[in-house]
Amino acid sequence: MDGVPAVISRTGYTGEDGFEVYASSDKAEHLWNRLLEIGKYGTSEGVLPCGLAARNTLRLESAMALYGHEIDETTTPLEAGLGWICKLDKGPFLGSNVLNEQKRCGIDRRLVGFEMLDRRIGRDGYPVLIDGRDTGRVTSGGPAPFLKKNIGMAYVPSTTGSAGTTLEISIRGQAAPARIVALPFYKRPH
Repeated sequence: MDGVPAVISRTGYTGEDGFEVYASSDKAEHLWNRLLEIGKYGTSEGVLPCGLAARNTLRLESAMALYGHEIDETTTPLEAGLGWICKLDKGPFLGSNVLNEQKRCGIDRRLVGFEMLDRRIGRDGYPVLIDGRDTGRVTSGGPAPFLKKNIGMAYVPSTTGSAGTTLEISIRGQAAPARIVALPFYKRPH
């Protein structure tokens, strides 16, 4: 790319169509500046850089799990709704015994999406209340400007209802109404 050895993948972590460029760190600034320069001519607005908060908002809207939020060493792919990436019929692998047991007996908790029913924002780490009882934590939450609503993801007991079920997010000790919604919140049109 522009004379620099690089790997370019058609991937991304925003849910939008995108590319990732991998090159040696001593060439990163050159490539960054070159992409911004070339990008000036591609659209009426050109290519614009964005920060981590913008990327995180897009990731949340697309319901993409982020390590340290929706997934960590205490979470299984089945709980996180990522069972599709585990091929349990391909033979044993690290953790397959736990996943096979969960598949057989069921999971205790599951990741859901929610939208706030008022203007408040359910942020990362806030308690999730069902019938007034603390039942989980918000894993990711914030405003979704494109969707014009405040959204989040949280783990709830697996027996909690489906889309439309109401719950509350405890915001500074006050219960704020929310409802479970289907994930993803937004899917890019093809």
